[in-house]
Amino acid sequence: MKVSVIVIGDELLIGQVTDTNSGWIARHISPYGWEVNDVQTVGDNAEEIRRAIDRAFESSQVVLTTGGLGPTKDDITKSVLRDYFGGEMVTDPSVTENVNRIFARRGIKMNPLTAAQAIVPSSCRVIQNRVGTAPIMWFEREADGKVLVSMPGVPFETSTMMAEAVFPALRERFPSPLHIEHAVLMVTDYTESGLAMKIAGWEEALPEYMHLAYLPKPGLIRLRLDGRHEDAAFIKKEVEREIAALKDILGPAVLSDEDLTPAEILLKECAAKGVTISTAESCTGGNIAHELTLIPGASEVVNGGVVSYSNEVKVNVLDVSAADIEAHGAVSIPVVRQMAAGAQRVASSRLAMATSGIAGPGGGSEEKPVGTVCICARLDDRELYETARFNGSRSRVIDSATTRALILAVKLVKGL
Repeated sequence: MKVSVIVIGDELLIGQVTDTNSGWIARHISPYGWEVNDVQTVGDNAEEIRRAIDRAFESSQVVLTTGGLGPTKDDITKSVLRDYFGGEMVTDPSVTENVNRIFARRGIKMNPLTAAQAIVPSSCRVIQNRVGTAPIMWFEREADGKVLVSMPGVPFETSTMMAEAVFPALRERFPSPLHIEHAVLMVTDYTESGLAMKIAGWEEALPEYMHLAYLPKPGLIRLRLDGRHEDAAFIKKEVEREIAALKDILGPAVLSDEDLTPAEILLKECAAKGVTISTAESCTGGNIAHELTLIPGASEVVNGGVVSYSNEVKVNVLDVSAADIEAHGAVSIPVVRQMAAGAQRVASSRLAMATSGIAGPGGGSEEKPVGTVCICARLDDRELYETARFNGSRSRVIDSATTRALILAVKLVKGL
């Protein structure tokens, strides 16, 4: 199935807001055999929106639009769609009820502009937006059955309602005879090219009804195997067989056979084994603890952490030797090993992760350039530690160091 995406808003064209909706939509629908055929970005201009819709319908059965549904005068998508598909503007009582419920939950008084969100074209079918006030509108062309769905531009609202309501409705409207089966492996310790070389023989032997996708992030590669066949039982067994063979090839490089982040993998493993967690962070500034505590259930295993940005905190709170800092520098393996042990003691945890590095853009030297990070993961009295070199901006170095610390911790807990 071909899908076109139109993202609407002047703020996108001037760079004030970055479009993330089209990428999310593509990632969400592709495992089901649907394909984003094209993405168009247009401003809040009626003629441009109409032209974009015409272009999209030329090549796709389904058109998804995001944005331009707010309560202010510059949000014109709703009126453009009324003109394009016909009908008149009417008040939908179910939308009014939904908006009232959302405002009551937030403790905010309704105003006339927000109340006007309930006014929609009579030519659409409304899908209630349970996480926002702008209704989702489903339009269908009588002549050819092609569908346009208009969704809000707020990424959280789009992703939530696309997954919960919009895409299931589209799959029901456009059923496929193929059964889709997926499997995922989260792989570390390989570059993308190195991984491709490692599994080249296996990948070349895949049958035509299977496809492998490489989805790399710093320090981690998500391998997704998709199988499509008319026989559901057959394709399920085939995908299971192929993914088992791939796991045998990659061995301990496979962190998980579930589509989870390193933080989610670590929390799941620690919860299953009764392992508590603490952190001692210098260059990552609490980012490891942040990634962990974003996840529901983190309180069961995360005891706490120390942001030991200064040497004084390293020495006075974590019991790092001042002499070792003097001899080796704060960015050194002896220091992060002591930081991890100190975090275990301070937070009474079994597992600790520690980082100390140079995130940049300044502060580097010939011996320790920007991007140098020393990392230690310590479980009881066992350790994994390393000095890594990360490229990119300050935020990218911090994110990369965070990911690597979590990966080392997963390896310790899983005994990889």
